[in-house]
Amino acid sequence: MFLFAAGVVSAQGDYKVISVSDGGTISGTVKWSGTVPHAAAFPVTKDAQICDPDSKKSVDLERLIVGSGGGVANTVVYLKNISSGKAMDLPEQRRHLDQKRCRYIPHILLVPENGTLSMMSSDATLHTIHMDGSATFNLPFPFTDRVTSRTMSNPGLVHLRCNGGHVWMNAEMMVVPHPYYDVTDESGRFEFTDVPPGTYQIVAWHEGWSLLGKEHAYDVLTERSVQRPVFSEPRTWEKSVTVSGNNMSTVEFTISNK
Repeated sequence: MFLFAAGVVSAQGDYKVISVSDGGTISGTVKWSGTVPHAAAFPVTKDAQICDPDSKKSVDLERLIVGSGGGVANTVVYLKNISSGKAMDLPEQRRHLDQKRCRYIPHILLVPENGTLSMMSSDATLHTIHMDGSATFNLPFPFTDRVTSRTMSNPGLVHLRCNGGHVWMNAEMMVVPHPYYDVTDESGRFEFTDVPPGTYQIVAWHEGWSLLGKEHAYDVLTERSVQRPVFSEPRTWEKSVTVSGNNMSTVEFTISNK
């Protein structure tokens, strides 16, 4: 297994698939405490007719999404010290990336180790997906609706951005070695099923929501320097959870600016 702590990955041994006949369920929520910060936004500086059809002049960077009940979306929750369990069954929609209105959809990706990520663009403009971290690709998308796929061989965290001048585009991908990972929905909920009985460390990982400033980057199309947003580091919270056969365990995370 591999641990993701502030973007750092360390090996913890191999995960083994077994038959889980008396597994339990872990469910819970990640909720925000206190005043919700203003959404981090960034000016639209290119292809406004595609990227900003509503003429808002800026886009939400989607770094912190808090629902009406305080639930925090796009938080990755996972079991840290699990060595065996069910076969990989991560949701298919987290392995398919679209570029639409100059946004990455979904914003958080989950791909199994040695699994395939499929990518496409719905935008009639040139995007390039640049990845760094446990995967390093720079892939052009000059045409709409044409799928490109890559195998993600190394577990770990991958940062995604556009090198075609749409500097606000950002997403995160975790390439993971076992199935006990989930991404919270807009109510902050997560769930794991078929968990072997035992005591585990459960971790909530968030990419970080603060916009720290801007850095100079290179636009491969115009061959000019552009300014790209700089974000705060990822944050993690950790708890212990005990699972007994065929029972439900509940874990609640509360996160804040503190």
